[in-house]
Amino acid sequence: MPRKKQANTKGKAEELAHSLSETDQQKNTESEKSDNNAQTQAEEITKLNAEIASLKDQLLRSLAETENVRRRLQRELEDTSKYAITGFARELIDVLENLYRTKENISEDSINTNEQIKNISEGIKLTQAELLKSFEKNGIKRIYPIGENFNHNYHQAIVQIESHTAKPGEIVQVIQAGYIIHDRLLRPAMVGVAKAPSQTN
Repeated sequence: MPRKKQANTKGKAEELAHSLSETDQQKNTESEKSDNNAQTQAEEITKLNAEIASLKDQLLRSLAETENVRRRLQRELEDTSKYAITGFARELIDVLENLYRTKENISEDSINTNEQIKNISEGIKLTQAELLKSFEKNGIKRIYPIGENFNHNYHQAIVQIESHTAKPGEIVQVIQAGYIIHDRLLRPAMVGVAKAPSQTN
């Protein structure tokens, strides 16, 4: 083969090899870029997922706080509605108790023998009944715990009384009736509580 032809063939082979080498390098570069892009995208996705989770947590906390505030305001509104008449009720309690005392001080003999006293007694009874009805309508209840066990939530012990018949801690005397409005104490009942008789030699 002529030397010139061999040289041309060798040159073409070298060009082809160089071209293939460049192609491989280009492919490697593109592959590296693709890997880098995929890694970058994965990192961005991870970061976005973390941000989404954080925002979701913040949203849930805000919703929970809003619900707690709503419930608290609802309770306060209900309490305001239920106990708005507390001050007025305390004043009416004294009126009702005066009616009870007046009625108790009118003897049966006076009622039976005196028409005027009988009419007054009937008027007191009707007024008392109307007041009690109004109290009940507004959640106000009278506490007259004779015979019940002493309860420090509703009763105030004024005196201890020795008793052979009542068990210790039982209320044997009501000095002043108590009152509650719904589940809140307006005034404790003042009571005398039984205790065991003292031992005598």
